[in-house]
Amino acid sequence: MLLLVFIFGLIIGSFLNVCIYRIPRGESISCPPSHCTSCGRRIRWYDMFPVLSYLLLRGKCRFCGDRISIKYPLIELTTGALFAALYINYGLSFEFIKFALFISLLIVIGIIDLNTMDVYLKTTIFGVISGIVFMIIGYYLYGNVMEYISGGLLGGGTIALIIILTKGMGWGDAEICLVSGLFLGLRLAVVMLFLSFVIGGFTGIALILLKKKSRRDYIPFGPFIALSSIVTTFFGERILTWYLSLL
Repeated sequence: MLLLVFIFGLIIGSFLNVCIYRIPRGESISCPPSHCTSCGRRIRWYDMFPVLSYLLLRGKCRFCGDRISIKYPLIELTTGALFAALYINYGLSFEFIKFALFISLLIVIGIIDLNTMDVYLKTTIFGVISGIVFMIIGYYLYGNVMEYISGGLLGGGTIALIIILTKGMGWGDAEICLVSGLFLGLRLAVVMLFLSFVIGGFTGIALILLKKKSRRDYIPFGPFIALSSIVTTFFGERILTWYLSLL
């Protein structure tokens, strides 16, 4: 079963690649069918197997021979591995479905922000609606809803306050944190925010020291929120327990 979940993750990762490429360009994610971004030729069904087709084609388009970015199979493999990890943690359950969608959304938002330095409202609106739907379902299953409402308010509200006071972040960052809070809940939203600032801060300092960025350059924060949210999904409770044990 684990192998099937991994393969399913690869397939979803292939779809995420389509979203990452087309959403910033304002294109439909459903049509036209998958095609080479260089020559425009439609990709045949037998060239659309995640990872495997990339290897068989040696990373090149069958028609024009143009290079296919290594990012495509890497995103597929990452999604497959994360889905497999979710299955190990939660089995085929409500939590698996919830966090599989959450992680898929984070991959799309984080990579688009990394590539374009922009967060697209259509992705965060979908995240908010999905978070509310899962929150309502979770209420009927577990009877707890305020934990997730509070998580969303804490996540989005914290970044909104920073924007109002310092204008040092973008409203897209607040939207991502709102979505993450709705999915993670109040306790884990605290961990997500903490990790986001720590990882983002250290990365920013490293880039400046390595002279890859200057103090005036804008560094997208969305990827750090996405990464921290994924880490929190798997290890948030352990991190929180460890921290509280130190107090």
